[in-house]
Amino acid sequence: MALKIVYQICCGIDVHKTFVVACIASTNKGVTTYKSHRFSTFTKGLKELLQWLCDNNCKDVCMESTGKYWIPVFNVLEDSCNITLAHPKYVKAIRGKKTDKKDAKWIADLFKHDLIAGSFMPPLAIRQLRDLMRYRFKLTNFMSSEKNRLQNCLTVSNIQLGNVVSDTFGKSSMNIINRLLANPLDNSFDIAPLIHSSMKNKLPELELAIDGLITPEQAEKLKVIKQHYEDLKLRKADLEKIILSLSAPYAEEINLILTVPSFKNIFSAITVVSEIGANMDVFPTAKHICSWAGLTPTNNESAGKKKSVRISRAGCYLKPLLVQCATAVVKSAKHPEIRNRYLRLKKRRGHKRAIIAIARMLLTAIYNILKKKELYNSDLYRKADVLPVTREITVEQAILLAKTQGYRIMTAS
Repeated sequence: MALKIVYQICCGIDVHKTFVVACIASTNKGVTTYKSHRFSTFTKGLKELLQWLCDNNCKDVCMESTGKYWIPVFNVLEDSCNITLAHPKYVKAIRGKKTDKKDAKWIADLFKHDLIAGSFMPPLAIRQLRDLMRYRFKLTNFMSSEKNRLQNCLTVSNIQLGNVVSDTFGKSSMNIINRLLANPLDNSFDIAPLIHSSMKNKLPELELAIDGLITPEQAEKLKVIKQHYEDLKLRKADLEKIILSLSAPYAEEINLILTVPSFKNIFSAITVVSEIGANMDVFPTAKHICSWAGLTPTNNESAGKKKSVRISRAGCYLKPLLVQCATAVVKSAKHPEIRNRYLRLKKRRGHKRAIIAIARMLLTAIYNILKKKELYNSDLYRKADVLPVTREITVEQAILLAKTQGYRIMTAS
């Protein structure tokens, strides 16, 4: 049986760094003709590509998401064409028949039969916000790296402030470090004026903690690390001001997400909006968005045997945030509907699988509150956990239910 042709006129684009190869597939009465052309990736060349598509009455375009090279092409064609952005693994050409022209033709052939699943592409405003939020994530990682380096330098110099104070980067601790860096060879100064009054009882321990040896080389290294950390902190603050101004149109969605357990920081809510957008109509169900975020086990069955069903690597920015929030909320007794479910799952499946299940539960809640524009309601979960009083089951069903909950069935003595 022949495959149905969905797009009578479509274009497949093979994207490279300096050029793109486009192939238009036109089908008339079951016969497909192809027209290929190569364009430069300069803006002039991409506008020529757009004009070439318009001249050939082609509105449906499919291309690979190759690195960052696809973004300029997408930006030029976005307003005039319906673009399907495909993951490279779904449009991989047949081995031994791979050239730039054949790649574009292969993409066009797959696309005309609607055999390519398009990636989720939010509107331009959301994409801009996503880009800034991911950069903020990188700056946070850089800051953490610099804090670790500073702590390592102190350890090498046997300055053990971290064993006495709760935060090495606290105000009192940083006052002591600045005093040490001002004169690395002098560690017999008075600490009392540099620390907070609540730490006066730790004076003897602090005096022992700073009794180390900071070499001139380590002191210079500490100064560079400290200055870099402070610069990163300032740059992050500047970036956050831009993010807050860009996220202002999505204040309603952000406030709704902040009602979800463990979402207390506004930037956590902005991260969710920047990754999944504000319009939930693009995801048919909550299961679709959980699968897109990499929180759903995959299907892998052959010859009646189930193979590995690990979660995918998708959602590399959203998934860690949800897992972090899930790890925090299961430790709190304020949300028994989540904690109890975690404890039940942990007995049977272990901590890691249970945390992923709770992360999926949080994302499902976010999906529903954004779709229905309702606040988080914990009573809905609690009602679902209560079994009906009139429900009856057989002894065999009761035994099976007990086994699924992790109980061992023993005969009465």
